[in-house]
Amino acid sequence: MNVETRGKRKENIGVVISNKMDKTVVVTVSRKMRHAKYGKVVERTKKYYAHDDSDAVTVGQKVRIVETRPLSKLKRWRVVEVL
Repeated sequence: MNVETRGKRKENIGVVISNKMDKTVVVTVSRKMRHAKYGKVVERTKKYYAHDDSDAVTVGQKVRIVETRPLSKLKRWRVVEVL
């Protein structure tokens, strides 16, 4: 099975906030949205547990993560590149 037949995987860009686990980093992804009732632009953040095979990513780095198969109870994302 190659990339063309597998379909498009979700991608996110975020900042690493923790790398204390073994081969796992916590990435926070923030997005801006308009409030439904009041119209004010608010920022929403979400944390993702991502697999980092090289174990070289440090806190504060901007990374691109891509969706993958479940690797553990919480890990469903993988670090593709450091931006």
